[in-house]
Amino acid sequence: MVLELGNISITQEEIEELARRVRLKILHEDDDIVLMTAPNEDQLASIIKELISIKPLNLREIHAILSGIASEDKIRRALNNLLESGEAYINSEGRYLST
Repeated sequence: MVLELGNISITQEEIEELARRVRLKILHEDDDIVLMTAPNEDQLASIIKELISIKPLNLREIHAILSGIASEDKIRRALNNLLESGEAYINSEGRYLST
């Protein structure tokens, strides 16, 4: 199933696979719950850079992958920092890619 919400065109399986690649410090884990720390700004930028090196993504797709981990504002700030430092760029379709 491909999600077609606004400018999101990514499958649920892709969202789940990319979300599994996000590594956060686990504070507690049992059969019912996994408790992790939220990423700081540098960690978030690193996570986003890794995601966009795997697959070009737009802001909404990145937010769908990182929902519950980071707000759209924090994601936007991290993306702007990556753009300013030359570590990422935007293609003609509005997707972010790692340099």
